[in-house]
Parts: sequence; structure tokens; C-alpha cells
Amino acid sequence: FVRCASSSSASSNLLQLNQRGLCESVFPDTRLPDLVNLLSSSQSVYCGFDPTADSLHIGNLLSIMVLLHGQRAGHHPIAVIGGATALIGDPSGKTEDRVALRAEDVENNVLAIMENIQRVVSNHRELLEEGDRKLPEFRILNNSEWYKNKNIISFLATIGRHFRVGDMMARHSVKSRLNSKEGISCTEFLYQIFQAYDWLHLFEKYNCTLQVGGNDQTGNISSGFDLIRKVHKKYVFGLMVPLMLSSGGEKLGKSAGNSLWLNPTKTSPYELYQHFFNIKDNEVEPYLKLFTFLSLDEIAAIMQEQNKHPDERPGQKKLAEQITLLVHGKAGLDSAQRCTDVLFGNSVSALTAMGLPELLQLLKDAPTTEVVYESELTVCEMCLRIKCFKEELTAKKIIKEGGLYINQQRVTQQDHTMRDGEYILPSNITLVRVGKKNYHIVKWSR
Repeated sequence: FVRCASSSSASSNLLQLNQRGLCESVFPDTRLPDLVNLLSSSQSVYCGFDPTADSLHIGNLLSIMVLLHGQRAGHHPIAVIGGATALIGDPSGKTEDRVALRAEDVENNVLAIMENIQRVVSNHRELLEEGDRKLPEFRILNNSEWYKNKNIISFLATIGRHFRVGDMMARHSVKSRLNSKEGISCTEFLYQIFQAYDWLHLFEKYNCTLQVGGNDQTGNISSGFDLIRKVHKKYVFGLMVPLMLSSGGEKLGKSAGNSLWLNPTKTSPYELYQHFFNIKDNEVEPYLKLFTFLSLDEIAAIMQEQNKHPDERPGQKKLAEQITLLVHGKAGLDSAQRCTDVLFGNSVSALTAMGLPELLQLLKDAPTTEVVYESELTVCEMCLRIKCFKEELTAKKIIKEGGLYINQQRVTQQDHTMRDGEYILPSNITLVRVGKKNYHIVKWSR
């Protein structure tokens, strides 16, 4: 597969995705030489994204990575947001009907997902070493654009006639539902027709010959392949990316409730950074290949360092940096590293550089109390006022024993006054910690 690609520099970048683990299979797998020949010239490559939530998740990032690798190889990436088809519902991988979405919710989700993708695309461009390198345009489309004026009778007469019910029922996503107690609705049964038409539309308008999708999308990709064959007598191809699984073997996704989101208000840059910084050693190399644009030689060198100094976690650190940069940009990475320095390095300078919104996002569960500033207010009095302790005797005992930290520095003098600069940050905030994990945020009013 990869060896065949070596004869063409235009195709090698895209076809070497299987070396990185990004390509799990190709459809149809009987025509690989035709795919290699096709990719010797610039092609349009598309992937669809389902706006059933207001953010993409880390599993979707794999498909975006494939589109970006294709863009680097000179191909034209297209991301299609299913603003129309989300109202129908994809039955793939589902044991029961999806919850119906309101049109206004779908519209909001479409805008949010477009922002997710555009942010990653922009960050990717900044990551390129060749700052002035001209990349093909990355199109982001909403499929409601080509359905809004469609006549349903005309659509079924011209497109529906190409689909055989027997073939549609044989699709795994449909068959598994037909055999279940819940069955399948007519809308979800017809979903494959609309997704197939998406590809036909893109083929006719942009000469889109390659679709990227998770390996649970093989049935939908096959439907599009068949439709284009019947209408235009042309071969197109599908490239299946692996599904991201949790440590328990479950698919990471919106429905499973175990997602790492690309929206920073749902999963902060710090949370994303820490997730990948804390992965197991045996996951480092495959994740570096999947989620970064580092060359395979660079990854091999990182893994040598990882094997020499596993306690220093150089592989995890590089991975966390690269993913956070791609998803959230330099500002996001700076924030993640500041938060890390505050929580794990007890860095006063990092804490001083943080604003209240960033601190509140970092410590989502910490109570926040507004306190009127008084020049003679002591450490102990402040702790009692924000209810760190239930009673004064307990407060004095724990403070004396070294269990109180103000701005990540241990404080043992309970009668010290709350001074600006030392105990109150320039942002007019004080971070209080009792023990290892009990945080309180104080906002001072004057």
C-alpha cells in the first residue's frame, strides 16, 4: 500500500497515513492501484461531521488530521457539516433512534462546529514551518445549502430510483436495528440516501473522489460509492480512520458521555493537555503518529528519549503540547502550561499571570467568595469568613500545623494581615488551599 505510493510524491503523503495508523482500511480494497493512480494528481477529499452536539470531540480530530495531511500533499479538503441530515439521524452504531433535535439547536451546533474546524485549520497553518507555503483552500460547507430548495418528489424520482431496498436493508447499521426490539424509523432508514447524495453533489461540483470516515461509516460510504457509479460510471474511494476507544474499549463520542471536546468551554486547554500528558507509556508512540505532524523520524527520536528517561515523560509532554497547539493555538497552550505550573509547580508567577476567568475554569468545583477588603483582616479571619473552617480553634490548629496555603505558598502565621502583593494578587484574587485539594477562590471588593 505505502510502497505503491512511493512512485508518486503527490500521493505518498496521503497514502502513508496507514504508517501513522490513520488509515484503517480503504473502500473498495480491490482497486488500490486505481486509488494510487488517482492520487498522483490533486483531488478533492471530504469528510462529514454530524452537528448533534455543540462541539466536535477528540475522535473527530482524527478525520480532520487526515484532511490536513491531504492538504499538505496538495489535495483539496472539504469538511461538510450535516445541518440538514442531522434532522434525520444516522443509525450507524446506534441501538435505538437518535433523539430528535430542534432546527434552531442544529443551526447553533453547525456554527459551533464550523468554528471548531476553522480554529484547527488556522492553528495548523501557523504550525507549518514554511510560513508562506501556499496550501489548497480548506472548504467548510453545510449540506443544508443544497437541500434547502430540493423538491422531495423530484429528489426521490431522480435519486431514490438508484437505491434497491434489499441492498439498503443489508447494510449493517440497518440490519442490526431491524433485528432489534426497537426497530428503525423510516427517517433513519433513508439516511443513507441523503449521505450518498452529499457525495454525489460534491463529486459533481468539486470532483470529490475520496471520502474520509470512521470505520463505522463503511455502509454510508458504500452507498455513496454505488450512487456515483450508477449516475456517472466513475470510481470513487473511501478511507476509513480508526475509532477512538476509551481504556475500557468503548467508543469515545458524544453519545457515550466520555468525550474530550474541542470546544474550550467544554474541555479546557488545561484538561486536554493533562489528558494526553497522563497517558500510558505504550500509548505515546501511536498517539504521536495519530495526533501530530511530526515526521516518523522525529517520533522515533522522541521515543528513544522516552525509553531512556520514562520518568521525565518527554513523549507525553511533546504529545500534549502538539495537540493543545493544534486545537487551541499558542494562547491555549500557554494557558494549559500556566495552569499546570500553578497546580503542580506551585508557581506564584504563573498564578499572578492568570485572570479570574482562567482560574475559575481551572478550578471549576472550587467555591468562590466575594470578600470586602479590610486592611486589618487576618489570615485566620479571612479563612473563617469564606468558610474554609467551621470554627476558629480548628482553623488555628491547621494553620499552625502547615495545612493552609495562600497563592500556593504555605502560611503558618494565622494573625498575619491580608496584604496586597503577598496574599492578594494584582488581579484582586486570592487562591486559598487547605490540605492537598480543597481550593477556595476569594474575590476582593474595595
